[in-house]
Amino acid sequence: MTAGQSTQSVAEYRIEDLAQRSGATVRTIRAYQDRGLLPKPERRGRSNVYGAAHLARLRQIADLLDRGYTLASIKELLEAWDAGRGLGGVLGLVAEVQGPWSDEEAARITRAELDARFGGEPDEEAVAEAIELGVLEPVPGRDDEFLVPSPQELAVAVELYAAGVPLSAISGHLRELRGQVEHIASRFLEFTTEHVFARYLGHRPPTDADATEAAALVRRLRPLAQQTVDAELARAMRMFATRHLQQHLRPDGPPPMASSPRTVTLPAETIRAVQRLVGDEDTAAFIAAAAEREVKARTLDTLTATGHGPPDGRQQA
Repeated sequence: MTAGQSTQSVAEYRIEDLAQRSGATVRTIRAYQDRGLLPKPERRGRSNVYGAAHLARLRQIADLLDRGYTLASIKELLEAWDAGRGLGGVLGLVAEVQGPWSDEEAARITRAELDARFGGEPDEEAVAEAIELGVLEPVPGRDDEFLVPSPQELAVAVELYAAGVPLSAISGHLRELRGQVEHIASRFLEFTTEHVFARYLGHRPPTDADATEAAALVRRLRPLAQQTVDAELARAMRMFATRHLQQHLRPDGPPPMASSPRTVTLPAETIRAVQRLVGDEDTAAFIAAAAEREVKARTLDTLTATGHGPPDGRQQA
């Protein structure tokens, strides 16, 4: 017979024992009780006694917190479960959404292997930027080894570097691409939520049956976003690559580089803010108008500072 168990082999714990078994602190357990997340213990004389149900509930709460739920939403889920609606479907839906959205498996790479793939010379700044972008993840306790969440993404960077693209340009391109892809992902989720998943989200939390059905739909629809992007990217690449090649093969040659417009990357948050303000269709026009207005304002400021008036000599209102 172990400490904390009765002669009938029914698990019973003091709050300190429960904290040790669950990994929660005594203070956390009491806070959960106050918020109604944890049933009250049984009173035995001057002592509070907790049982296996309390331990199971604490482990459930910890699992839901790891999945990203807030304590308020956890309380709703647990109340639904206590009312007999079940948590299996909801947890299955959460697992389906939070699971891998690609068949690609993460790999590991040593620092020596990494340096060898990129010219053989250590580049601390490039490694730091790769970590910031999530292309590399440090392995705890191993300063000479990294986790590579997407070996394909790293392989692309290696090929681009071998073709002569500087590492700074590769990381800049990835930042720009990531913002655009995140916008596509957000739009796809809005689209599917409106037309497919809205009927499952009317209950908070959804019923067990609705959550199970929604999880099955996630499995069916998951590859559609990537398939659509792959098809549209192939179409666009063929169109623009053909146009680009024809432009550079024409008799008079490509236009001078100085006359080519320069692409400017805006932060993704700035683009999203403009989209919320004017809508998707007017975003580009709004940004162009704002830039033109700023250029004109700065031109006037410069002319005023140098003592010169406008080119035609007229006064500005």
